[in-house]
Amino acid sequence: MKTDHAARFRVIVERAWWTSLDLIFPPRCSGCRRVGERLCSRCCTQIEYISGTVCERCGYPQDAPRTGDCDQCRRVLFPGGGLRSLAFHAGPLRQAIHALKYRHTPPLSEVLAGLMAARWPGCLPDDAILMPVPLSAERMHERGFNQAELLARHLGVQRHRPVVTDALQRTRATRSQVGLGATERRENVAGAFSADPEKVRGASVVVVDDVCTTGATLRACAEALLQSGASQVWAYTLARARREGAGNFTFDGGS
Repeated sequence: MKTDHAARFRVIVERAWWTSLDLIFPPRCSGCRRVGERLCSRCCTQIEYISGTVCERCGYPQDAPRTGDCDQCRRVLFPGGGLRSLAFHAGPLRQAIHALKYRHTPPLSEVLAGLMAARWPGCLPDDAILMPVPLSAERMHERGFNQAELLARHLGVQRHRPVVTDALQRTRATRSQVGLGATERRENVAGAFSADPEKVRGASVVVVDDVCTTGATLRACAEALLQSGASQVWAYTLARARREGAGNFTFDGGS
């Protein structure tokens, strides 16, 4: 399937708009507030990129290779092919995500998607369709945009993959996941999503989101897609919450 040319055109138009505004209001780095970049190269080197040995199912770092599900998987098992994340939700990356979502800086999504595109996991299917995790109507109204959709759209353009935004839908509102444990999160989003069989049947799908905490939301999305006939489902997120009590791992802080 070819990249959506309408999506590419939309990205170009939005980039031109924000570039023109930058001439009047120069951007500041969301991490260190340096003028001139939305996320500077120095802050990028401080991002805790996840690399090395990870669980084949959930993508969480492991001390050594292992067979079978890890401790993280046993908390919230991802039913699809696997889950991968770019980096841990900490430092400059956490500040950038906060700026994107709560300080209304949509242009940051292109920069962050660029980091995701540059480190695209090799295990993800080559023929994948990208689908963002949908927001509830209430949250969409409050924020004015879906950060997962922005990331998916830019990621699709940069990786030459199609993006479908209307095949995966949220069928009911859920309370905020903030402060909930793994079991509560899983119960909160259980059955909260549906997928259009006509648009997902036989497709390889990569679900895109900004942050994975326990994986409960991504699990619910994957279940809906698989039940509607998707051939395989993976998930790729910008950030991953660090599990409490997890050991220390070596991170790649390169650009």
